Amino acid sequence: MQSSVDLLADVVASLNVRAGSPSSLEGWGSWALRFDVHEHIKIGAVLEGSCWLDADGAEPVPLEAGDCFLLAARESYTVRGELDAVCRSGEEVHRASSCHIVRADGTDRTPGQERTHVVGGSVDFLDATAALLLNGLPPVLAIRAETPQAKAIQPLLRVFLDEVAAVRPDSSVLSGRLAEILFIQALRAVVGGADTPQGAAVPGWLGALSDPLIGRVLVLMHQEAGRPWTVAELGAQVGMSRANFAARFKDLVGLPPLVYLQRWRILAAGRELRCAGGTVASVAGRWGYASESAFSAAFKRVTGVSPAQYRNAPPAAPAAGPDGWPAVRFRVPTAMDERAAFPDA
Repeated sequence: MQSSVDLLADVVASLNVRAGSPSSLEGWGSWALRFDVHEHIKIGAVLEGSCWLDADGAEPVPLEAGDCFLLAARESYTVRGELDAVCRSGEEVHRASSCHIVRADGTDRTPGQERTHVVGGSVDFLDATAALLLNGLPPVLAIRAETPQAKAIQPLLRVFLDEVAAVRPDSSVLSGRLAEILFIQALRAVVGGADTPQGAAVPGWLGALSDPLIGRVLVLMHQEAGRPWTVAELGAQVGMSRANFAARFKDLVGLPPLVYLQRWRILAAGRELRCAGGTVASVAGRWGYASESAFSAAFKRVTGVSPAQYRNAPPAAPAAGPDGWPAVRFRVPTAMDERAAFPDA
């Protein structure tokens, strides 16, 4: 049977992830940089020294050498060496840099002083249904150096760092692939229990994936997405009544079971349309829709465009944010009429 780790990799692959170029930050003394970036996903690690990372409205998270992090804030964020350091504009410092290495010197820098070295990259989602995966992520999530999850990421970081300084025709391709791998490893750390800033469980789809009952159902729904499931049948797979299962699923995932199933079908069908080149009618049948018109209506409810438009329009290139890393772009799907779509939902 497919594992939760396999399921996570499948979902990330279906989201059409694109990675931006890596970047590196070096800081000495009392320094702080504020970036006015919205809707982005960033992964990174502290290679040397220590720093604080905080998004607006969240408590600052301390990071030490070896710690990795996932930054999913949709607000401005600050990286600082000291909590009381005076902030400078990260955008201005980045523009003044002649390469992908940003240097932040504090006014109290002294010779031989220990530096803080942070390396990071970003990922960009071109599919509207990316919110399926990203909703519920905490603004900042630390993956501590001593954990098995961080140790799985750390060997990649030195290679990633080499790519920051590389000036080769293929460096952007390799660094993009490394950023994608780091992102998947970071999400696996979330499922495996990485610390949130408040030490609370991660909500949303990723948190549900680690639940012993709902996680099993999620795997099953992805394995047999075209099957005409009912809520009662799904609950029975894990020994739960229809009502208890529906309530638990919605509480953890944030959507009723069959609405979630529809969104996953559309996500997977959209990838097939773009990659396999099948007709709309043939794809509709493989994903459990009785007619092309029913599939097209459901597809447009979730993505905002018709299947044909989705298939024929090439994905837009990621737009760089003010800090040089592409901003993540995804649209939360509009509310669906659940009773019309699934009478049993």
